[in-house]
Amino acid sequence: MEIKYDDNGLVPAIIQDATTKKVLMLGYMNTAAYQKTVDTKQVTFFSRSKQRLWTKGEESGNFLNLVDIKNDCDNDTLLIQVHPVGPTCHTGTDTCWKDENTASYGFFSTLETIITERIANKDTKKSYVASLFAKGINKVAQKVGEEAVETVIEAMDNNDELFLYESADLLFHYLMLLQAKGFTLKDIENELKNRHK
Repeated sequence: MEIKYDDNGLVPAIIQDATTKKVLMLGYMNTAAYQKTVDTKQVTFFSRSKQRLWTKGEESGNFLNLVDIKNDCDNDTLLIQVHPVGPTCHTGTDTCWKDENTASYGFFSTLETIITERIANKDTKKSYVASLFAKGINKVAQKVGEEAVETVIEAMDNNDELFLYESADLLFHYLMLLQAKGFTLKDIENELKNRHK
């Protein structure tokens, strides 16, 4: 791999969780740190403050186990994917930006949060979610069944717009059913991962 080090012999290394895709930290590597990382499969940096090689976790035990190293288009920045052991930041947080290192499913995660908030609010006059939950799990499950049938019907037709509309309804109600049963998308992801093994 061609790496363009700066005038100080360093290259920035962006550390990303290989599973959640969260950026955990930024460090710097020289050629020795890069080689040690490749050899030991534990991320090692060049500490600019200590002026020495520093393997993340050497004191805390919170190692960054190497998964992959990629170079950017200019060969002057590394993206290092890892499986972190414990929190990454020296302050004890998951990331150096104080973010939790949890999986995000984009807008689906936002939607899960909205559903949770509306269930907790219990304003059945203003919230469809709250009103459906107030009727009990049988009604939520029945609604998923109805939306599944409507999705199947639209799948056999040629109207893609209606198919997508019904598919969105099905997924929305399925997210509600998951919460009614005490589960989230993360639980479904784990189940699918276990099957993939």
